Amino acid sequence: MEFLTSLVLVVLLLSPLFVIYYLNKKGRNVKKGMIANIICFFVLVIGFTAANIGGVASAAEATQPAGLTIGDGIGLISAALSTGLSCIGGGIAVASSATAAIGAMSEDQSTFGKSLIFVGMAEGVALYGMLVSFQIIAKVG
Repeated sequence: MEFLTSLVLVVLLLSPLFVIYYLNKKGRNVKKGMIANIICFFVLVIGFTAANIGGVASAAEATQPAGLTIGDGIGLISAALSTGLSCIGGGIAVASSATAAIGAMSEDQSTFGKSLIFVGMAEGVALYGMLVSFQIIAKVG
């Protein structure tokens, strides 16, 4: 029964892609295919939620993972946030500094070294966030 349910799920998830391929092959707008994809996705989510696919959850079976407390979980979340947010900030900084560096280098080739330093400093933000997350994980574990 699980195999049949999985097969139906895969077919329903992939069916809008065939619609998009067919519309693209005919030279038509694929907007209808994308709308069909979104509708199929939400119908599947609602249908499988209503059918309670995936088993039954019971509060009596809930146990703590081996050796982890709530404080450890918050520490792991903070490690993930420090890495993720610093990488987003570093990406924004690199995007700004790299475009300015390319513009400056197109006018004067001697600014290559200075611009490379600024782009490297912007990447350092992401590395510092990753180092902080390593320290948090070492403290949790």
